[in-house]
Amino acid sequence: MSATDNSGHPFDDIRQIVAAMPQADQQAVAAVRARNGELTKPAGSLGRLEWLVEWLAAWQAKEKPVIARPLVAVFAGSHGVTAQGVSAFPDAVNQQMLGNFANGGAAINQICAAYGLGFKVFDLAVDMPTRDITREPAMGDKDAVATMAFGMEAIAGGTDLLGIGEMGIGNTTIAAAIFTALYGGEAAHWVGRGTGVDDAGLERKVAAVEAAIALHRDHLDDPLAVLARLGGREIAAMAGAILAARSERVPVVVDGYVATAAAAILHAIDPRALDHCVFGHLSAEGAHRDVLERLGKVPLLALDMRLGEGSGAAMAMGLIKAAAHCHAGMATFAEAAVAQKLD
Repeated sequence: MSATDNSGHPFDDIRQIVAAMPQADQQAVAAVRARNGELTKPAGSLGRLEWLVEWLAAWQAKEKPVIARPLVAVFAGSHGVTAQGVSAFPDAVNQQMLGNFANGGAAINQICAAYGLGFKVFDLAVDMPTRDITREPAMGDKDAVATMAFGMEAIAGGTDLLGIGEMGIGNTTIAAAIFTALYGGEAAHWVGRGTGVDDAGLERKVAAVEAAIALHRDHLDDPLAVLARLGGREIAAMAGAILAARSERVPVVVDGYVATAAAAILHAIDPRALDHCVFGHLSAEGAHRDVLERLGKVPLLALDMRLGEGSGAAMAMGLIKAAAHCHAGMATFAEAAVAQKLD
């Protein structure tokens, strides 16, 4: 799998990968449903947990799906748009948080430890911010595709369930700009308070998104152009990771508002591109519920979280692990000598 061929436009390579996506393994799904009917519980009594096992089976192509090497991948980037005063925190926090991740001091470290999840951070040149989207494109087309290719490496090493998250001061403004470009409407609908900006900061965020859309509006018909002009390196890398996971049959759990922006780019290219994804939680940031409805996705959790850094995805991955354990470990009616429902 390559996203760096030299022929044609660099976006062509991404479209070729999308066109070659594998589809769900329906035989594995049927096997899971058959076993569910034999387990010591009333039919359907585990609700969406039963569906989650079917989803795992469909994309792992295994009749008894397992989660042995789950990974939360967090992509960190920085953004030139912070010059517009769109964040309550300075850019220096990007580098400081990388150190906090490395020292095990962040919330995501604790959640991953609690649920037995692997954790890896990808530093996407946080000392070199992308360009200010209110003045020029964030990235060139080749840079955007190269960053997607970098993100594709996240699944190396036998990962069997991938959670994606991000960290980057200013990236809720970037996400809001992407959603405004993809879905239209007023910028204010898509903009939230991010790291906790005050009313004046919120006005600056809205103004920044409006300015970016006005500047780039003649180039926003192509979702990949939206990514390059309005996105960030962490968003491009997350999109690459989601796409590579599909190619390698790795199910994906998407985190919150910013991670969903990466997923929305792929969905805009092909609505089937997210069939192997579930969305970990409903973020309290921005119009996340609206975005998920447009993507046709129901989040697994709703905990009023808006931290980012993969925290909501990791919480949901603990739930998915429990679903897989129930399916694999529960006894059947025959094994437990438990009477089944009378006809």
